[in-house]
Amino acid sequence: MAIARDFFMALSKNQLLNASAKKWGLKLGAGKVVAGIDIDGMIDSVKNLNSQGISATVDHLGEFVFNKQEAIEAKENILKTLQAIKLSDVDAHLSIKLTQVGLDVDYEFCLNNMRDISKVANEYGIFVNIDMEDYSHLQLTFDIIEELRYKYDNIGTVIQAYLYRSENDLERLKHIRLRLVKGAYKENDQVSLQKKEEIDANYLKLIKKRLQHPGFTSIATHDHNVINEVKQFVIENDIPKDKFEFQMLYGFRTDMQLELVEEGYSFCTYVPFGHDWYGYFMRRLAERPQNLNLVLKSLVAK
Repeated sequence: MAIARDFFMALSKNQLLNASAKKWGLKLGAGKVVAGIDIDGMIDSVKNLNSQGISATVDHLGEFVFNKQEAIEAKENILKTLQAIKLSDVDAHLSIKLTQVGLDVDYEFCLNNMRDISKVANEYGIFVNIDMEDYSHLQLTFDIIEELRYKYDNIGTVIQAYLYRSENDLERLKHIRLRLVKGAYKENDQVSLQKKEEIDANYLKLIKKRLQHPGFTSIATHDHNVINEVKQFVIENDIPKDKFEFQMLYGFRTDMQLELVEEGYSFCTYVPFGHDWYGYFMRRLAERPQNLNLVLKSLVAK
């Protein structure tokens, strides 16, 4: 399992394969977990989710942005996405990675791009979740969030349970909206837990601590054991269901998504879309190599 994870994580960082994938379209099973390559396709997918009582967080995918022109193009696409969410009146908000809008180019340049995005999102009444990436970008991401929140209160972010520092970050950010995840990147043992059982235990610890704090919480997991323990915890501690939501990725465990909605829980699906799907798809295979079945089924069906 660890070998398969390392293999797919290495593939996710291959820029040549990423460039080639843009020409393939949503092939090799990616169409199962990516909601189209354009805004219209994404909006149709979100409308379908909304009709089932599910909200969405929308990610216009982007990888390997190392120059200002690409970052500006990414920003413009994100602004168009915000406009589409507003005009279509769907129940959705935005998820964004800072490297897509220039964090690897220049800090101030990225910050200014995010100010433009945050301003428009604030005018439209749309929440913006700033996703976490690998550890090398972590503190810079927190720094930009702090800058943005001087002016905008529609900004939230992600806490990754496998990092040693996450409990302190959770406390520091307890008054803003947060998404809690286990963590999807390969990090060394100097900064992160390595064993699955330790990560799972810390994830539940952070969830329980967070649910007793102010601030809305998104619990992002496909792990039914975690979900069941959270259900029991909120009952035992009289935590209202409108204080949190469960989140899963588009195309994964759809039956469970609907079951949670039917049980009266708030639910949000993470909806990625766009031509730049390759890195995202490889990370999903790294997290759960069994997802390779999606690829095999897709090839057999052709």
